[in-house]
Amino acid sequence: MGVQLLDCTLRDGGYVNDWRFGKGAIISILERLIQARVDVIEVGFLDDRRPFDPNRTIQPNSTCFNKVLSGIDRGNSMLVGMIDYGTCALKNISPCDECVLDGIRLIFKQPKMREAVAFGQELMKLGYRVFLQMVSITTYSDRDMLDFVDLVNEQPFYAVSMVDTYGLLHKEELMHYFHLLERNLKPEIRIGYHSHNNFQLAYANTCEVIKRRSKHGILVDGTLYGMGKSAGNAPLELLAMYLNENYDKEYDINQLLEAIDTNILRIYHQKYWGYNLLYFLSAANDCHPNYIDYLLNKKTLSVKAVNEIVKGIPPELKLNYQQTCIEQLYFDYQSRMIASERAINELVAGRKLLLLGPGKTLITKTADIQAYIRNEHPLVISVNCVPKQIPFDAVFISNAKRYSLLLADFMQLKDDVSIIATSNVTAIGKPFDYVLNYANLLDSERVIEDNALTMLLNALSDCEPETVTLAGFDGFSPKANENYYDEEMGMSNNYQRLSDVNKAIARRIPYYKAKMELSFITPSIYEKGG
Repeated sequence: MGVQLLDCTLRDGGYVNDWRFGKGAIISILERLIQARVDVIEVGFLDDRRPFDPNRTIQPNSTCFNKVLSGIDRGNSMLVGMIDYGTCALKNISPCDECVLDGIRLIFKQPKMREAVAFGQELMKLGYRVFLQMVSITTYSDRDMLDFVDLVNEQPFYAVSMVDTYGLLHKEELMHYFHLLERNLKPEIRIGYHSHNNFQLAYANTCEVIKRRSKHGILVDGTLYGMGKSAGNAPLELLAMYLNENYDKEYDINQLLEAIDTNILRIYHQKYWGYNLLYFLSAANDCHPNYIDYLLNKKTLSVKAVNEIVKGIPPELKLNYQQTCIEQLYFDYQSRMIASERAINELVAGRKLLLLGPGKTLITKTADIQAYIRNEHPLVISVNCVPKQIPFDAVFISNAKRYSLLLADFMQLKDDVSIIATSNVTAIGKPFDYVLNYANLLDSERVIEDNALTMLLNALSDCEPETVTLAGFDGFSPKANENYYDEEMGMSNNYQRLSDVNKAIARRIPYYKAKMELSFITPSIYEKGG
């Protein structure tokens, strides 16, 4: 039976734009795919929860697809729709000889496989070629697979596909599932594969399936330019090129490229899809991407912390997103962190403190700062900087990017220099001596919510230091090269925003002076009111 190429741009690609391609684009894409001689073309979803919309590729019944696609000459291509089992009742599917569709792909998760197979049998009675799509193939045990094969072998289904919904599979795991099907499925039933690109393996894995010279027909899915939810799919144009070059196929690549240039790129530039950190993390942890999305949106966690939290998701919920589960895990993680912190007041309570900022006055007023240290013997803490000209006892770091920029300096710190870090920063080399809960230190004013100075002063507010003296906290100047003792430390040239920061910190200084004995020994915009 050989290899067949299936395009699912109008269906899987629809997750990107809520299936609103526009009728003109729908017809244009479909005509290009037919002219390219793609074997099977999936035109969209059947979902009776949706109203009829000629501009979308998700329709409530099969009659609506007749309206949208009337006049289409399918050539030698097979047109199919997709049903997510349970979202479209049988009464909404007309007999195949009254419909523009030749077949229906039915997706379902493992717990619903028996009911879905029974529904597929009813679709076959209506005359459709039925494709069974095993969603989240990684949730199927070998026993599940064999039980499923026993169900399928009783009926002449057109194809059975492995759906790597979250892009979790590497070649070895994929081939394990493939061989289970190949050895046990009736030869007349095709074996399909639908990939996602979380690990950048969609194309490579699909080629591995194509390479297997099997007694079964092989059906592989792709989309134009890899368009699809999350990290996207295997690019159809690459699969077509591979099949042309290695399996004597004659797909018209130019037609596919025209469809991409004319219809797909405009969507891509508006709503990016493809490989990114969120979908890598979800695949690396074998979990639903919504768990990762929830944690990243907290804006309080390092990537290391995200990985640690999702490891606590129960196996049965890994791919079945439950928000209450991740909320509880996040709360537990934050609670453990608070409980495990070495209290910073061990270091600062009852001490005179000198906080060093990265401003130019750290150089221009070095003599004054050194005199203060000689006379008062304070505990010196540098803040998001590692100055060379003034000795210090501890470093406070709250910015992961700043930490990365200063990493070489951090690696050379003497062992007796303590590192105080917020929980959003992950240590490299020398471990942090104190880890403070990032979320608890954020300021209520949005513009300075994660400002290093205000975060540290928030941490010190309950520690009862004897005095807190500030040096090098100059405030921001319109001249970018005047803001830091080292110009390489500059991370923003937006003076309007920096001016807002000046004003916000100046407004906060009286609050801190009411809680502790606070003073400046170098000139500062903050002390002058912003």
